[in-house]
Amino acid sequence: MKPILAEKMKLLSIYQPSTMLVSRVESVTELEKLITIELPEGGSFQHRPGQFVEVSLLGVGEAPISISSSPSRTTNSFELCVRRVGSVTNAIHALSPGDLIGIRGPFGNGFPMERFRGKDLLFAPGGLGLAPLRSLINEVIDDRGNFGRVVILYGARHPSELLFRDELETWKERDDVELHVTVDRPDEYWKGKVGVITTLFYDIQIHPRNTVAVTCGPPVMYRYVIMELLGKSVPEGNIWLSLERRMKCGVGKCGHCQMGSIYTCLDGPVFSYSQIKHLEEALS
Repeated sequence: MKPILAEKMKLLSIYQPSTMLVSRVESVTELEKLITIELPEGGSFQHRPGQFVEVSLLGVGEAPISISSSPSRTTNSFELCVRRVGSVTNAIHALSPGDLIGIRGPFGNGFPMERFRGKDLLFAPGGLGLAPLRSLINEVIDDRGNFGRVVILYGARHPSELLFRDELETWKERDDVELHVTVDRPDEYWKGKVGVITTLFYDIQIHPRNTVAVTCGPPVMYRYVIMELLGKSVPEGNIWLSLERRMKCGVGKCGHCQMGSIYTCLDGPVFSYSQIKHLEEALS
């Protein structure tokens, strides 16, 4: 492709939605659905774990949604885990296979996979934070020989809010993955651990200098997870966060996601703790 044409195509993907097909809709919980988006014939979708897309529906609006599927598994489709919280996400939940949807992106920086290889990985998602980290976790599992120990600490408020239950079971059964799950409020059938996600840190021992930690979840969770990681002597530069908050346009024009001099949609949504620790609004 000629350079000028390539640049025009890039600009179109940024500012003009591409029409794509909804090929599958699966209920994950009462509030979340997993939407599979299929590209037009001959199309290819290249993304990195941690990136997001802008999803638009004609006459309704647009919303930023993190990509939940791993780029190691397919390039002609991708998955979005969507929580029903507003007009756009309610409209997305009403979609059926065969419907068309507008997609811009992918946007954001994604996780620096090259810095993770050879390291032990500790994932600490909370609630819906598992959706973007699922992309990274499955990417690591598909390239398992290039990483050290893999530990997943996952917390949810209630058993009914646990995402991707089948995959949690698959990860649990693997010999090369350590999975620990807890809920804040158990039901009568819950046999696992009870407590906030930070209680799971008491169950593990790590080699801090060789460990990369990745967390994503509600803002209130970050501060306490980071305290636990620093308490275990994980270096600040080895702690990574996905800060998908207040984003809107995806291209740094609207200012909704600005934190000091940083635009979450352009400079993130993935940051190391050392990059954002001085920004009070980042962890509040």
